[in-house]
Amino acid sequence: MRLYRQSLALLTDLYELTMVYGYWKAGLAQREAVFSLNFRRWPFQGGFAIAAGLESAVDFLKALQFSQSDLAYLEELDLFETPFLHFLSQFSFACDIDAIPEGSLVFPYEPLIRVKGPLWQAQLLESPLLNILNFQTLIATKSARICMAARPDPVVEFGMRRAQGIDGAISASRAAFIGGCESTSDVIAGKLFGIPVRGTHAHSWIMAFDEEQMAFETFAKIMPENCILLIDTYDSLKGAKRAIQAACKLPHFKLSGVRLDSGDLAQLSIEVRKLLDAAGFPQAHIMASNELDEYLIRDLKQQGAKISMWGVGTHLVTGKGQPALDGVYKLAALQNEWGQWEHKLKLSEQTAKVTNPGILQVRRFFDGQFYVADAIWDELLGIEEPCTIVAQHDPNQQVVPQAPHFDVLVPIFRAGKGVYQSPSLVQIRAKAQEELQRLAPEMERLTNPRWYLAGLERSLYRKKLELIQSFR
Repeated sequence: MRLYRQSLALLTDLYELTMVYGYWKAGLAQREAVFSLNFRRWPFQGGFAIAAGLESAVDFLKALQFSQSDLAYLEELDLFETPFLHFLSQFSFACDIDAIPEGSLVFPYEPLIRVKGPLWQAQLLESPLLNILNFQTLIATKSARICMAARPDPVVEFGMRRAQGIDGAISASRAAFIGGCESTSDVIAGKLFGIPVRGTHAHSWIMAFDEEQMAFETFAKIMPENCILLIDTYDSLKGAKRAIQAACKLPHFKLSGVRLDSGDLAQLSIEVRKLLDAAGFPQAHIMASNELDEYLIRDLKQQGAKISMWGVGTHLVTGKGQPALDGVYKLAALQNEWGQWEHKLKLSEQTAKVTNPGILQVRRFFDGQFYVADAIWDELLGIEEPCTIVAQHDPNQQVVPQAPHFDVLVPIFRAGKGVYQSPSLVQIRAKAQEELQRLAPEMERLTNPRWYLAGLERSLYRKKLELIQSFR
């Protein structure tokens, strides 16, 4: 699937281009560099995140080039010399990229993606990669939290009309499916990604008829095999009774369910369930919508609500509780003029903002049932045996995992050529569900989860301390 068919080379911040211009002028453009993209804060104060957006990023990179109109616009800015614009016109992607596959569990400070290549090209990718991966990872994580609260009931993503723009809606539908939603109301997302589409009807359908009963019967005749009737336009319980009457009156009509969009969802669903069961429709769903999120779904279930399908929109596609993932993209290693790698590190008065140096990889330890811990390690330094993991903000917390392991980042591009075949979206969604089963239950809690240990391998931890001391 190629969503980004035209070049989006100017989908970037101006300072990326001015830095690239500076590297070119200073003779540094072709130096080999390594950048890592990671986030620093646990999304939604939860215990995990779900990686998403890689296929979209690959799409972007495969189409990346500077068009004549791009170059003409840059010339109009009167910031860059003509030879530099010619340099951009010759762009040919040449980087190595490694990444954590979509659907994988990811944790703070772990590189979701690692870019190695000419400094100017690696720098140029900062803004678009953050734009793509930050948002989809955030929404996939929100979706997983909502679906965990709703399980075993299906969740339908209903958010297009409240999403932040066209691509916000499309990307959110894709990410929400990865996180666990079984379908979307967004038809273009269904077309582009093969996501199942589902919908009901609006209150306006009911209001367009003189009688609610006639509205139900007419819709049922038009959509006899795919009909969930919205029953709360006037009175939810009367609406339920009229939906039942329509189902009993029309012999070829299958009542898939009814939808509640307002009122006391817990109590109304209990009363509606009684009506449906008594009328002989025990398989008919009660679907709920109306500003739902994981916390409200959890509370409704605790109150004994008889809802069996959830339509979640605004709070899913906008990432309620955390409107953005705080992803960053930082230089971690750079070759000097003699071709030797040098570790690079950004200092800060805030400990959380001190970056990790090196060509970073993640080693994940798995005991056969649950993931045990992750070691962020540096390919330049290697790993000391036995592997000791040091918690980044508490060096007294050190763990030596006694479990099999694997390295999480996999090759995506080599010298600018794609070497990775992305799984289908259905396969990515299945991977996310499998990954969540490998997370200890106390890490799944919506509030106050136990945080997973994703720390630095000991030799990398020591190198980081050495660099901090030398710079200070």
